[in-house]
Amino acid sequence: MKRISVLTGVSCLIAAMALTACAGPQAGAPVASAQLVATKGNAANGTVNFTPTGNKVLVTAQVSGLNPNSEHGFHVHEKGDCSSGDGMSAGGHFNPGGVPHGHYGQAPSHAGDMPNLKADANGNAVYRFETELISVTPGAANNVIGRAVVVHANPDDYASQPAGNAGARMACGVVKQL
Repeated sequence: MKRISVLTGVSCLIAAMALTACAGPQAGAPVASAQLVATKGNAANGTVNFTPTGNKVLVTAQVSGLNPNSEHGFHVHEKGDCSSGDGMSAGGHFNPGGVPHGHYGQAPSHAGDMPNLKADANGNAVYRFETELISVTPGAANNVIGRAVVVHANPDDYASQPAGNAGARMACGVVKQL
């Protein structure tokens, strides 16, 4: 009898593990992430996570190596390529709608337009932004998986074309599905 309960316990454990694996990501867990790596001559680095929340995506980030009390343009770029030393291999802003650059949350703006990063007195930034303009759904036109996230040297002015006059690229990371 004991032997049967051990087998039943093991069977239940295996079944529970299989169901968990089939259920996909846990509610509230990021489904995509980018590891930011500094471009040549810079120290900025960190992690950017993308988590679906209903019909929006929550973008959270922790970035360090920024100048104290500074502000930086922060965008999703069209190519998932951070191989060049200056981050230019990531291409321009992610813009599946083909619209002008603008202020996030106001039409028109690129899907990749997001609020600036703001560093504290120690050069660290904690970031949280929710948007309907991007997705982490494979096959969707606005899917950011396989694209890049870039931290720029200057703040985005949200007006200059085509990219907000945010300057050089300080860090770059490819968005990967978890």
